[in-house]
Amino acid sequence: MEQITIGAIEGFCIGGGVALSMRNDARGYWSKALGFGFDEAVTEDLIGRIVEFYRREQSPGAVIQIAPRALPSNWEELRAKYGIALDSAWIKLSCSIEEFRPGRSDLRVGRVHADTAAEWASVTLRGFGMPEEGFADMLAASVANPDFRPFAAWDGTEMVATANLFVRGEIGSLNTGATLAGHQNQGAHSALLAARVKEAADAGCRTLVAETGKPADGAVNPSLNNMLRAGLQPLYARQNWVWRPDAVSPPS
Repeated sequence: MEQITIGAIEGFCIGGGVALSMRNDARGYWSKALGFGFDEAVTEDLIGRIVEFYRREQSPGAVIQIAPRALPSNWEELRAKYGIALDSAWIKLSCSIEEFRPGRSDLRVGRVHADTAAEWASVTLRGFGMPEEGFADMLAASVANPDFRPFAAWDGTEMVATANLFVRGEIGSLNTGATLAGHQNQGAHSALLAARVKEAADAGCRTLVAETGKPADGAVNPSLNNMLRAGLQPLYARQNWVWRPDAVSPPS
């Protein structure tokens, strides 16, 4: 397994995917295992290695994300054996650059650079309702990575919304969209989508991908609605799974 260090996060490449662990992840967001089922099939051995990694790291828990088509036929048996429980569901979306339909806003939107990285990280975390302590420096450091293209929206001189573009070859990943309370419904999310897609096109991307939470029956997710309006199409709904250290483990 190849070791990975990202700020306060430790991780390993396992079975073609990656497992990341943050011990003080009180919200249970940053510790994630994903990208499995492509280089190596999802098997009992693979799940065992993932769980063992989190136990070794003394993680308070982890979210396991596996695309529906990569789940094995005995997944229910495996998750019961390792105490892996149901969590939220997310919708994966995609479209080509040509299919994207930009929205607009009266807010000023632009790239974030080193001089505003700390503010960008603060607004992002506050927008998601996450604590800044222990996370803001880590998030701000990502601005220095050329594959990450962070953006923000300003109401006058106040930064009120943030988002990020991750570029990998011809793929542009739209992620990290957050808007401060009191500044919703001003078109920030749609404008940030448009700005990032222009950046993706300039970087040579041909395909866009994104994901957001699947709303409960009778509820709405404004971010999802904005993405659909912009031309992004759902590929599948992915069930997330959560593992906790007090979950059962197979006998040694």
